[in-house]
Amino acid sequence: MTDCTGRLVNPLPQVAGPDAYRTKSQEYFSGARLDYVSELSASSDARVLEIGCAYGETGALALNMGKCGSYCAVELSESAAALAKSKLTEVVVGNVEQITLPWEERSFDAMILSEVMEHLLDPWAVLQKLRPLMKPGAVVFSSSPNVSHHSVLRMLMRGDWTLQDSGLMDRTHLRWFTPKSYRELFESTGYVVDSVRALGGLGPKARLLNWLTFGQLHHLLTYQIDLRAHCS
Repeated sequence: MTDCTGRLVNPLPQVAGPDAYRTKSQEYFSGARLDYVSELSASSDARVLEIGCAYGETGALALNMGKCGSYCAVELSESAAALAKSKLTEVVVGNVEQITLPWEERSFDAMILSEVMEHLLDPWAVLQKLRPLMKPGAVVFSSSPNVSHHSVLRMLMRGDWTLQDSGLMDRTHLRWFTPKSYRELFESTGYVVDSVRALGGLGPKARLLNWLTFGQLHHLLTYQIDLRAHCS
């Protein structure tokens, strides 16, 4: 595609490949999602799928707590996946947008997408790709940064758009969501959204402001979006 001057331009952002994550700190790939694991129903027959498992700490926690009998995952980073393989049932290494997934339809009872959707070129296509792998009634946990947080708006008012090595403005993010658009992302790809809220809840000052404004500014106070859904 060319612009009005005849120069070649790329209409879409480039896929962030494995090289983009090699400079990430160890902390970037660490941390188990106890909040998600604690909500899984304990069952030795349950199968869980995680996209972007990092070091596999969430899956290891789920297995150790007896929340599932099988925990499978996809991880882009080869070094992170190497560690995860020692903890999880199965780890597929590669870009979930490009690889063929090895599992049959209706294989999983739950899916975790922790801080993943913002790193994808086409999250809509990925969710449609994953949907057939879920059993009827399967639960979905997903979280991503909120681009409508007041800190981003203040930055824009200064005329800035400053990328960072991690956090809300992580330079490897390819997509940006508000709570409303995050809900629409999942609903438009065949999932039934049960709730969209602030990850970890709002702090005391944010709760007071949210109450005083009758919830009208909730989207400005949410730093991380926490979505729960299920498959019909």
